[in-house]
Amino acid sequence: MKRILTAFLIVLSVLSFAQEGIKFETSDFKTILAKAKKENKLIFLDAYTTWCGPCKLMAKNIFTLKSVGDHYNANFVNAKIDMEKGEGIDIAKKYDVKVFPTYLFIDGNGELVHRTVGYVPEKEFIQFAKDASDPSKRVAALKERFEKGEKDPEFLKNLVNLTAFTEADYAGKVFEKYITAKANTPLAADDMQMLFMILKNSESPAYKIFKEKKADLLKFMPEKSYEATDKSLKINTVIKKAYNEESKTYDENKFIEGTKDFLTKDEAVKYLSKIKAGKALKDKDIATYEKLTLETYKDYPNFNSNELNSIAWNFFENVTNKSSLETALKWAQESVKQSENSANTDTLANLYNKLNDKANAKIWAEKAIELAKKNGEDASETQKLLDSLK
Repeated sequence: MKRILTAFLIVLSVLSFAQEGIKFETSDFKTILAKAKKENKLIFLDAYTTWCGPCKLMAKNIFTLKSVGDHYNANFVNAKIDMEKGEGIDIAKKYDVKVFPTYLFIDGNGELVHRTVGYVPEKEFIQFAKDASDPSKRVAALKERFEKGEKDPEFLKNLVNLTAFTEADYAGKVFEKYITAKANTPLAADDMQMLFMILKNSESPAYKIFKEKKADLLKFMPEKSYEATDKSLKINTVIKKAYNEESKTYDENKFIEGTKDFLTKDEAVKYLSKIKAGKALKDKDIATYEKLTLETYKDYPNFNSNELNSIAWNFFENVTNKSSLETALKWAQESVKQSENSANTDTLANLYNKLNDKANAKIWAEKAIELAKKNGEDASETQKLLDSLK
């Protein structure tokens, strides 16, 4: 009898555990919309991609929590859709999803009522869901309050955070009011974070604040970093003007002319090449991306460790040409040589594995796991690689 009771309790415990966390629908979006309409609920949509780090952390750390599951399962029809596959591609276009993860709350008619982005801790994630259920706290209602002259700093701060990634110019206007509402109070660390979320180029509404509050910003960042950011913002302005929407191409001469005050011609050409490569990768034109990147980084020892690791990883994920992968291996090796960490040693391990060098892949996977554990970082993906090599 004791054995039966013990077994029953174990089964009950397993079932209880399995029921924790958010339960996501597995049907298509049209069916999910119909279900939401029938049940008079909003849809909670986790708009993710497979390569997105914060998406994976949310799935592992937040979606699995009982407190989160209890609230979301009771109040929403939950769905998670890869924005780069199948119907996710059209959904991303319809709801203007450009940052990952993005969380959308949609009614049964397909109308978007609330949204936010990024890694959100447990309490904030539940509160955000409560706000989505309250019409007076949704973005549209908050915008209306702003247009009517609401000046409370906390209200303005909240609206900036809700619109920063989807409507940067609008968020810039709100941020200006926020700074005015704070009068002569110096920028705090979270103010700086908001500012950098909405800074896009030297013509964005927030750029004026960036210049005016330089003294405050230098309390949080070296002047060298401030000047580098300023240059990047100016470059972004020129990039925007050099891009032709109709032909989907960049005017190289216009870019070189527009950046002549802060970039040499050679620097401008290399910078634009990176921009073109990034666009090609986004457009899944891997051949063009591969060609441009190989040309740009032919003098790879002159680039820093983080940049080299980034392009080496992109090649691992997207390129199949053996010769190009061997070049990416050199980039990863140089990245490790400059500054060894769990990220670039993991990249090195994956590239060795893709090139079928299992022995070196195992050595560097073990090294990556060792470094990750030392720094309290998640090494689960590298562990999967190592396990596959045994």
